Amino acid sequence: MYLRTIIFIFILSISFLNSCAQKEIHINGISFVASPDTLAQNHIDPILKINANYTAIMPFGFIKNLQHPEVVYNSERQWFGETKEGVKQYIEKLHNNKIEVMLKPQIWIWHGEYTGGLKMETEEDWQLLENSYRNFIIDFAKVAEETQVDIFCIGTELEQFIIHRPDFWKRLITEIKTTYKGKLTYAANWDEYKRVPFWEEIDYIGVDAYFPISESETPTIEEAKQGWQQWKKEMISVSTKTNKKIIFTEYGYRSVNFSGKEPWKSDRDMGEVNLKAQEILTKALFEEIWKEEWFAGGFLWKWHIKHEGIGGKDNTMFTPQNKPVEDIVRGFYLKY
Repeated sequence: MYLRTIIFIFILSISFLNSCAQKEIHINGISFVASPDTLAQNHIDPILKINANYTAIMPFGFIKNLQHPEVVYNSERQWFGETKEGVKQYIEKLHNNKIEVMLKPQIWIWHGEYTGGLKMETEEDWQLLENSYRNFIIDFAKVAEETQVDIFCIGTELEQFIIHRPDFWKRLITEIKTTYKGKLTYAANWDEYKRVPFWEEIDYIGVDAYFPISESETPTIEEAKQGWQQWKKEMISVSTKTNKKIIFTEYGYRSVNFSGKEPWKSDRDMGEVNLKAQEILTKALFEEIWKEEWFAGGFLWKWHIKHEGIGGKDNTMFTPQNKPVEDIVRGFYLKY
């Protein structure tokens, strides 16, 4: 009888440990902007204070123009945090603080052209783009495996590239999986993610969540939450169809008037500070989305390395740093 009891307790213990291991940690993340500096502990402490447990690290590759679509990356002219050496240093320091990482290499087209419109006119140019993009992504996939990051993002807002070259993306995903053994996502724009053809091949549906939520200068919390309803139905449909959870590979609002109307806009002529709008829209997003079973978490856009000199009450950009919305983020990240 005693032996049977011991065996029974042992089996229960193993079952409990397995269930804990299988339970996903909710992603309470920030999008970390690279800098010329090495990452130090005083740069990480403010991230810990908002209860973030994930960070997106974003090395950039640059395309000079659409007539010469070669991706240039890891060059001496880039900031330290955008190079392979810098990415490794950032990741090691974050891991030492028990912060998980999504490595998210991205493309920047000179003059800030939208990457979603990246489309070549000739087969020769397509081949140049594909070969250089493949090198860019595979190189950082190797970094992701070496540093054991939790998630690797294979691209960001590249709608036309995917539409016109779907076979390239299938081959790329297959090759990435031979190099990197962690979880994969792709960061689709909010109006693109429904049409991405390869969600079944990767682990998360990634959405840059700049959904239009409100037409008001300063919405009420009820108005902002109502603005989410159509988008929630849409995301539930896609998540159910693919049997994949959604992560917000980017989310956030500027501290300006009408920031819920076209949340993707970063125009510098939007100069009227509205901290309350940023607070309300962020709170509504958390209350409507963060608790959903089909949702795995997200990465707040965006967080800069030198916290004490960033943001503030006169700042109109996305960062929550040193603004009232920082307390909203802290509270919800603690709760979840």
